[in-house]
Amino acid sequence: MANRGRKKRALSYLLNYDTNLIVAVIFLIVFGLIMLYSASYYTASMRQSFNYDPAFFLKSQLKYSIIGLILMLVVANINYHNWRYFAVLGLIGSAVLILLLLVPGLGVNVKGATRWIQVPGIGQFQVAEPVKVAMIIFSAALICKYASALNNLRIFIKVMIPTAVISVMILIISDNMSTAVIVFGISFLMAFMVYPKYYPFVIMGAIGAVFVGAVIYYSLYHADADSAFRISRIQAWLRPYSEEYADTSYQPLQALYAIGSGGLFGKGLGNSIQKLGGIPEPYNDMIFAVVCEELGVFGAGLVILMFIYLLYQLYSVAQQAEDLFGRLLAIGVFSHVALQVILNLMVVTSIIPTTGVTLPFFSSGGTATVFLLIEIGMVLNVEKVSRFQRERELREARAV
Repeated sequence: MANRGRKKRALSYLLNYDTNLIVAVIFLIVFGLIMLYSASYYTASMRQSFNYDPAFFLKSQLKYSIIGLILMLVVANINYHNWRYFAVLGLIGSAVLILLLLVPGLGVNVKGATRWIQVPGIGQFQVAEPVKVAMIIFSAALICKYASALNNLRIFIKVMIPTAVISVMILIISDNMSTAVIVFGISFLMAFMVYPKYYPFVIMGAIGAVFVGAVIYYSLYHADADSAFRISRIQAWLRPYSEEYADTSYQPLQALYAIGSGGLFGKGLGNSIQKLGGIPEPYNDMIFAVVCEELGVFGAGLVILMFIYLLYQLYSVAQQAEDLFGRLLAIGVFSHVALQVILNLMVVTSIIPTTGVTLPFFSSGGTATVFLLIEIGMVLNVEKVSRFQRERELREARAV
């Protein structure tokens, strides 16, 4: 009987997940697949590289979503404390992966940027995605190590140095500023949640604002549009209707036309005009513009509310975590999703200059989907372990 009871509890542990978090993830995946098919079927059906298959992107994303969900459930049953032992290995592995982009035959150059690695027999994957997971784990372990002394600004800077190095490597080697900002931002927000004083963040925020203002001023009044690609993007963002920057400002303007034409309830699912050649690759960074055009303010608001609900569930897990490491893992995943969603929406609506930030679960990208679901799996385990610990303590308290 006792053995049967242990088996029943073990089975209950394996199958007992945070249903609210899983529902939020599945809802986003399903909605994302619908919108990805709507945004991509025309382009896919017109190009030989996609086998003239309207469902090319849907099939690919569905395959990786299923793989990601399976891995999510596997990771959800791995005690999250074990990840702490792989923190340093993750940091070293991240640096090695980024350096592999420089190896001829491995690094894949697309549109002038090398961000993918070609693995023989498997295919290519984007290096930034496993790096994000590894840096969440490493930052959580490092912050835990120095948690008692983190009120010292010198220690805080020391904690941020490894992430800063990885971010700089991403920026220089893969020419991917958006990912560099996201990787550094994740660790920064994780440390912010632990650091007891706010004035250093206010100072750093002010310095950052001054720096951004200086870059914009320089690009507007002193730099030539051809002097640098990023400066050209900033100038196109500041002067979108200028003929001088017509090529650079084309995509963000088409996205704004799509958003503006959607109205309150949109043109109807599948009826976007801008995806028929107006927006280049509408299934990638600018897919939210297609959502706005087809489903209007109502649909766009629903997508935003879905992400807010997901972030709320992630933050709730962080609040209820039994220890600092679990709390930081959940905050790291929360920060990753929040930064990526906010930056993508700001780019699509031209609040900031165009940069390559995808919308989680909506934009095409198998690597991103798989590794984000792995992160969700870690959070599910944090919630599960913390809940079972509280239940065990409650049972022991009743037995006394």
